[in-house]
Amino acid sequence: MKVILLADVKSVGKKGQLLNVSEGYAKNFLLPKKLAVEATKNNLNDYEMKQKSDARRKKEELEQAQATAEALKDKIVTIAVKTGENGKLFGSVTNKEVADAIIAQTGLTLDKKKVSIGDPIKMIGQRTATIKLHPQVVAEVTIKIVEA
Repeated sequence: MKVILLADVKSVGKKGQLLNVSEGYAKNFLLPKKLAVEATKNNLNDYEMKQKSDARRKKEELEQAQATAEALKDKIVTIAVKTGENGKLFGSVTNKEVADAIIAQTGLTLDKKKVSIGDPIKMIGQRTATIKLHPQVVAEVTIKIVEA
């Protein structure tokens, strides 16, 4: 019997998959617990439409991430901080501060959790921040730390 899974089922499949399972398993377990629906003509049509809309949405997200990466390419973001002797900072510059500076200076919308600088910045100078915009798209931005 062909079914479309409505939820992840351990050792069977993931949500949204079209599977061929035994009739007893489907009627006694999957269908009563609302883990799957029978693959009728209407349900298959809905399944195909959902697959197409998901593919279109993923393509749009990828294109948007690539456009954002292109806008961030070769950008230098300047952050002014208080310093002590020998260019050492009072405290450090963190991912959140870098993300806030990128948003303020470029005007792009960006998730702060996707910015990575490695270890916190504790000296004046230049560093590179990596921004994971999409699983397939990674952008790099130069961060310039200057004395306030």
